[in-house]
Amino acid sequence: MEQDWIWGFVGGLLIGTGGAVYLLVNGRIMGASGILGALLDGSGMRTLWERVAFIAGLILMPIPLYPLYKSVDTHITGNLVVIIAAGLLVGIGTRIANGCTSGHGVCGISRMSLRGIAATVFYILAGGVTIVLFRQVLGVI
Repeated sequence: MEQDWIWGFVGGLLIGTGGAVYLLVNGRIMGASGILGALLDGSGMRTLWERVAFIAGLILMPIPLYPLYKSVDTHITGNLVVIIAAGLLVGIGTRIANGCTSGHGVCGISRMSLRGIAATVFYILAGGVTIVLFRQVLGVI
């Protein structure tokens, strides 16, 4: 039996714990796209260092965890154009949806937010359609 699901479970626990701690300490939702977006558009300058620390943690924390995860196969494509396009589309989608998986999915659903639940349902459906389109129809990934 494959054990890869354990890494997803552990990651989910870490994200959920991080979201709970962020809410308890700051009184705000841990929406990564909102935290980054407010840095980029200048609206988050009042909490600049908190936002910078959060983003730095997202970028730097995988480094000490690398020995644990180096043998995990992510099944990511080697096509750099697809990776860049995917990142841009996710960024655009988070702006359109006014949030991302951490804000709507983790924090919104846990607070029983109708908006968070609806957004999560739609981005999961959109992700499924995208995978079918790009993998089965276009054969890109």
